[in-house]
Formats: sequence, structure tokens, C-alpha cells
Amino acid sequence: MNSHSQPNQQAAHLHPATHIGSAALTIADLQRSLEFYTRVIGLTVLTQKEQTAVLGTGDGQALLTLIQQDGASPQPARSTGLYHIAILLPSRTDLALFVLRLATSGYPLSGVADHLVSEALYLSDPDGNGLEVYRDRPRETWQWRNGLVQMATDPLDVEALLTEGQGLAAGENWHVAPNGTTIGHMHLRIGNIEQARNFYVDLLGFDLVQQLPGAMFVSAGGYHHHLGLNTWQSRNAPRPPADSVGLRLFTIQLPDVEGLNPLQERLQAAQWPFERYEGEIVVRDPWDNIVLLTTSALSPDEIVSRNERVYTA
Repeated sequence: MNSHSQPNQQAAHLHPATHIGSAALTIADLQRSLEFYTRVIGLTVLTQKEQTAVLGTGDGQALLTLIQQDGASPQPARSTGLYHIAILLPSRTDLALFVLRLATSGYPLSGVADHLVSEALYLSDPDGNGLEVYRDRPRETWQWRNGLVQMATDPLDVEALLTEGQGLAAGENWHVAPNGTTIGHMHLRIGNIEQARNFYVDLLGFDLVQQLPGAMFVSAGGYHHHLGLNTWQSRNAPRPPADSVGLRLFTIQLPDVEGLNPLQERLQAAQWPFERYEGEIVVRDPWDNIVLLTTSALSPDEIVSRNERVYTA
């Protein structure tokens, strides 16, 4: 297999245009979180109620729902759940402007990395929810060997990005995340790699694109990964308490309703519990993470209603 070959497609696989849609978080203080996600991350508030807000880009693309739970406790260090939400910026220019915004705010980073396929910065929100902000390198530069994408954790020159951002700032609206920003991938803490493979690969239909000690990465359509799944802090660990901050649910968007039918058949054959609505399937992974598979981008109001319906079901 040559260096640019894509992963082998399996009998059960998702449509190649499948991608992550949005995510929802439980947080302890909505105003504190809004200050962070608007000022530091640059998201725009699309709709807000007393204890709920939906944020996204200026063109109305909803990416993140924040739901305040009074008295919410930190997520235990040893538990399953969210590792990080990865916010994908359209270009290196946008990443440089994000570095400038971050430096101006004084908010601390927890890590940086050149992953060969991408350049990434890591931080946590005020509740300790992990975030990655990154840009992809062009797909034609990604290297594949034996169906596995080649990724690394190399040093990243943040100072060069900051210098680039400072040079661009005069002509750019660098205070907000640009249109075209998406959630590129989700990274979850799980309890068992084989159980994750069974659910996310065999049942949902993602392709395995890389595996490391204690971690695996899966995607659709030859992306470097739509989901990271690791046991680094969570091997055989319990789920986080219901009253803790963290991930409530995330959505996976398929291009059409026909893609849901074979998925439903696989879930039925495995006797895996799920709920089917028009154009949607709701299912929980082995660690009770709620996955909402949709066939269209949800509006801010639809996202709020899905959270109310699904999370309390």
C-alpha cells in the first residue's frame, strides 16, 4: 500500500461525508463559561436561556451547548467521559490569530503539538473540560502506511504562530472564531479498547485509522480521526457522577437518512439499545456517553430541545 493509501473499507462503514456536528457540556457557572468561550475561544452566542446557551460561529453554525447544573462538581481524574473537544479552524492563519487572542487574554495553555496531519494547542475551560484548537494540514500531505494514518506528537513553534498572528491582526477580525470553524473531532476517555472497537467500529461503522498503546483513533472518509478513544486515565474506570461537569452528548452528522438504516440494522442485530426518531438515532456507548446521529445540522433551538429530550430520557 502506498504512502497515501486510505484505510480499507469494511462491510460496516459510515458514509465518507460523515462528520462530527456539535457537543454539549455540563458546566457549573454559565456566565463564567460564556466569558471564556466568547473571549478566549471566540465563539458567538447564538441563543441563551436562564441556564443554557448555544454557541457557534457568526454565520449561525451551532457547535457547543453549555448547560449549567447548580452545584456541579469537577469530573474525577479517574473516570470515563470527555478527554477533549477539538475545535477545527479553517486555516493556519486562523490558528495564528487564535494564538494572538490567547496571548492577549493571558489564558494558559496546557500543551501544544505538531501531529504531522495537524497543528494543535490544548487548554481546559474553567470547569476543567479539555479542549483542543487546531488546523489541518492539506490531506495530500498526510501519510498512510498499511491503512493507518501517521501521526506524531512533535514540538510546535507557538512563538512563530504568535508572530504570524501579530502581523495579520491589523487586517483581520481576530477577536472571533471565523465562519467555517467546526468540531473536527471528539476525544473520549473510555474503559476498554476492545469494547470501544466493538461499539464505534463494528456497530457504528467508523474505520480504524490508528492504534497506540491504550488508545485508538477512528474516522469516516479517510479523515485522520473523528474520534479519539483512550484508556490512559480511565482503564476499567467508573463513569463520572451524574452531578459532575463534563460531556452530556455529541452529534455525528450523516449526509442522508439512508445512512441510518444499515446502522439501525446493526444495532438491532447486536440487541444494542437505541431510539430512532425521524432522521435521528440516539444511542449510548458502553460508558453511557450519549451519541446522537443526525442527517442534518441542528439549529440552536433544535439542539436545546434534543438536550432536554435525550439527556433526561
